[in-house]
Amino acid sequence: MPKLIRITTVPLSLKLLLKGQMNFMKSAGWEVLIVSADGREIHEITKKEGCEHQVIPFTRKITPFWDLYCLWLLYKLLRREKPDVVHTHTPKAGLLGMIAAKLAGVKVRIHTVAGLPYMVAEKNKKNLLIKAERWTYKYATEVWPNSYSLGELIIKEKLCDPNKLKVIGDGSSNGVDLQHYSREALKENHLVAATMRVMPGENEFIILAVGRLVKDKGIEELVKAFLDSKIVNRAKLVLLGSFEQDLNPIDDHTLRQIQDHPKIVQIDWTDHVSHYMAISDVLVHASHREGFPNVLLEAGAMQLPIICSNIIGNKDIVTDRSTGLMFPVKKADVLKEALEFAYVKREYMQQLADNLYQVIKSSFDRRKVQSLIKENYDRLLKKESSK
Repeated sequence: MPKLIRITTVPLSLKLLLKGQMNFMKSAGWEVLIVSADGREIHEITKKEGCEHQVIPFTRKITPFWDLYCLWLLYKLLRREKPDVVHTHTPKAGLLGMIAAKLAGVKVRIHTVAGLPYMVAEKNKKNLLIKAERWTYKYATEVWPNSYSLGELIIKEKLCDPNKLKVIGDGSSNGVDLQHYSREALKENHLVAATMRVMPGENEFIILAVGRLVKDKGIEELVKAFLDSKIVNRAKLVLLGSFEQDLNPIDDHTLRQIQDHPKIVQIDWTDHVSHYMAISDVLVHASHREGFPNVLLEAGAMQLPIICSNIIGNKDIVTDRSTGLMFPVKKADVLKEALEFAYVKREYMQQLADNLYQVIKSSFDRRKVQSLIKENYDRLLKKESSK
């Protein structure tokens, strides 16, 4: 029985980004151990995935001495467990996981790239983050960008040997669960709860954004575009996500607008995202950087019209005026016009959403993506055994 260790920095990534993947591999006859920092999600993860979890106290910030301690703990864990495959996800887990796996003699070392944090970092921090990416890729046997445009950027930036790069299928780290993100799967009590929290007015146009409320996600531009728009009195902006003012803060002015404006509703994270999508008229994803955003897959599966920034990752899913609307990243004035257009041209927007649904159904079904991941594990193990 081959052994797999999946590593992420925080357990929330295991719960949301890799949901069902570890259970799939266990059902396929693999022994699976999952590793992350501690967190309240761990009990739920181990129960649903049916796998053991090991805590390594990673931080999401740059903490050199603590990171060396975590590297040592990880190295000892890998030496003890002797996995056949170590597969990391998220930057900190990738860097420490790939170095530890190399030092521990693990033959198959895979890192999934779901975005490049240095793209929006300040100069001094940016140089350090670029080095961290290069170190991660150096110690991996294969690097899996979760979109083709992200892979092209990695090659353009000369971060990695192109021969190490592999995109799984048409992209994505885990696909989308079409049984969960389906209008047929909606539960009336959760729909009522979502409606009660949003409190939409009669014929009010509901604009939804899903994700962390941070600068990198384009929240400042979205709030400005909404409040400057002609539809502000006939619409409501719903921000589904939590603030992270200690890591990537939005400015104080925008923060006050979110908290005080009667047409903006902020809701901390929920496991019932599909129900908020079901009561919304459009999803806006104004992010500055992405790898392959799950929220666009989820909105596509829910047949919810999309407006998004024209960045790497987004453009691997949405084609402008074919499956959604795109606007130049950080351009609040163009986003404002897109919101006004979506309000007027609702039938056209729904046609774009229906087009995207067909793409999602054929290319990004979670079961298909997870099967491809297993096939590539098997390929790499076979390659190692033949050496």
